[in-house]
Amino acid sequence: MADYGVSRRLFVAGSLASPLLTAFPGAIAQDQPIDPATLKPGEFQWHPDRSPQGPLVILVSLPKQWAVVYRGGVRIAATTCSTGRPGHATPSGVFIILQKDQHHHSSLYNDASMPYTERLTWGGVALHAGGLPGYPSSHGCVHLPLEFAKLLFGITTLGTPVIIADGEPAYGDMQHPGLLIANHTEEMALDAVKEVSAKTAHPTTATTQTHQASSFVISTADRKLIAFVNGKESFSAQVDVLSPEKPFGTHAFTLTGPDPNPRNLKWLAIGLPSGTNIDEASALIASETMNRINLAPDVARRVTALMHPGSTLVITDKPANPETRTEPGFTIITHDA
Repeated sequence: MADYGVSRRLFVAGSLASPLLTAFPGAIAQDQPIDPATLKPGEFQWHPDRSPQGPLVILVSLPKQWAVVYRGGVRIAATTCSTGRPGHATPSGVFIILQKDQHHHSSLYNDASMPYTERLTWGGVALHAGGLPGYPSSHGCVHLPLEFAKLLFGITTLGTPVIIADGEPAYGDMQHPGLLIANHTEEMALDAVKEVSAKTAHPTTATTQTHQASSFVISTADRKLIAFVNGKESFSAQVDVLSPEKPFGTHAFTLTGPDPNPRNLKWLAIGLPSGTNIDEASALIASETMNRINLAPDVARRVTALMHPGSTLVITDKPANPETRTEPGFTIITHDA
């Protein structure tokens, strides 16, 4: 159970060029890697062929005003964005897409058009097409270029994780069982990994009626796990925390699929730092975060039954109370200005 690993990669790694982008005036074709922070307002890159299949993860940077999209652990897109202006700050943290509406209109702001809305909270925060002046200008939503919002809408599913960072996040690929059963038998762990590895990611046509999108939050402060299905709490249970005196920080682990090693699963790990301390976030990712959590056998089996490629597990040392999460829906707020 100890042969897991973490591979750190830069957000700017990889070309996002595509000959199909001539149809979209805001798209930028590049033969060389490009820092998304260098894109001009309204520009984006879209290269889905880099990873045609796999679970999605969307990462938004508040200070840099850009967003990137990963599929199967590979970055396939980058774009400029505009987040909440002073007085309407976009909250940072880990969210999932709760609802999609191609022709949504605001119920709060004069019936304003919000094309390709992907709701993150029931309080009004969403991804959608909107103005892009080059600085934070929204009422709290994440504005995207119209063409990009349309393309993104076509590949996301309910339950797709969206990570909004207010600092420089650490990022890496991780090979790990990830089922939080470190103190149980080798046979039990192998069976759990085998069960999850046999599952597939949800299709883009998935709905709450046809599929269960599962997500999990573990608060080491409360020593509690909360399981969510389609954004609603399914069950909660106590967890054991090893070396509780050591910090955990806040990390999101999205299951991207099976690993060639039958003892492991593949994860995209993102550490959310306090402020801009990327070294701290990176160190905590590499500090065997998952190995320090242990579930009772019956709880581990319930987690295994719900987990699938695309599931997101959040481990945080913040308490799971109304100050750090919103109801209803799966949300961990790490900072809300």
